[in-house]
Amino acid sequence: MIYFDNAATGGFKPNSVIDSTCSVIKYLSANPGRSGHRLSITGAETIYKCRSAIADLFNGTAERVVFTKNCTEALNLAILGTLKVGGHIITTVFEHNSVIRPLISLKQKGLIELDIVCPSKDGIVQAIEEKIKPNTYLVVTTAISNVNGEGLPINQIGSLCRKNGVLYLVDGAQAGGHITIDIKKDMINMLALAGHKGLYGIMGSGALVFDQDVNILPLIYGGTGSESFNLNQPTNYPESLESGTLNLPAIASLLEGVNLIKNNINNFSNHLFSYTQKAIEGLSSCSKVKCYSKPNKAGIVAFRIDELSSEVVADKLNYEFDIAVRGGLHCAPLMHEFLKTKEEGLVRISFAVQNTTREIDYFIKAIKTIAQC
Repeated sequence: MIYFDNAATGGFKPNSVIDSTCSVIKYLSANPGRSGHRLSITGAETIYKCRSAIADLFNGTAERVVFTKNCTEALNLAILGTLKVGGHIITTVFEHNSVIRPLISLKQKGLIELDIVCPSKDGIVQAIEEKIKPNTYLVVTTAISNVNGEGLPINQIGSLCRKNGVLYLVDGAQAGGHITIDIKKDMINMLALAGHKGLYGIMGSGALVFDQDVNILPLIYGGTGSESFNLNQPTNYPESLESGTLNLPAIASLLEGVNLIKNNINNFSNHLFSYTQKAIEGLSSCSKVKCYSKPNKAGIVAFRIDELSSEVVADKLNYEFDIAVRGGLHCAPLMHEFLKTKEEGLVRISFAVQNTTREIDYFIKAIKTIAQC
């Protein structure tokens, strides 16, 4: 099968990632940081190495890298763990439901005020600035839309937030590993990451990176391997936010993925940009196809075929051409309302650098056959 669904989860894992995961399962099935024997200590060292690698990649500090099972959990931890009752939060129509749903829940409970903004004629930064109020304490935006690969100006938004004393949370699910993000230079207070997409880890890996200006309260309480005599949750990071046994195989895989990305991010992102450019050019040559993406470094291209629902097209690609893509609303209904594609949805293809131009050529032929153009 040709796998073009890497924005959902990366379909290609480097050998180093696979070997590391298997090695942990075979030889290191011990609870890291919970015992004093050699296997437990080795597991804890692996976890610390991964924290340090992530901190180095995004210019954070190791003790403020918290592991989660995915980006959704990281976003919920950031949003719910910094809650200010009666405060005001701003987000955008570009967001995934992992941002929208916890925010809507807080609003419906009467705990926050919420504004969801569309880009104005002067852009998204101006639209956010117009909504800032005295009780605004948090702005949440994605770095790159999971629907069509459109990037947001996170540095400009971060600067706006810093100027107004507002915390800035970035959803880096589609950006981590694809574009350079520096939480200090970009003035990001919290960055949520999916380990299993552009960072090449396996499923079950995610992280939240946060800076010294943020105090995050835990959502889960329990054993941390430290301060066992204390009946209260420890207050030091990262232990405060990591109750229970960590997913050591996933974290070990993420360590290898981050190390690979660290030395190749520019090369990989340039490849993905060229792949999206080629796909968009091919799709645009068919009059019945409308593209909703521009060339981008996240490797995402969204499109639709006249008079066909996105699910039908995705099914045809799957069953007739053995190509894996995603149709529908991609858990981002507000983005589809903004694009006016809520009824039929969009077909999304998403590349990894391991894909080939030959696969893209075959895909374009398949689309032209389906569209009859």
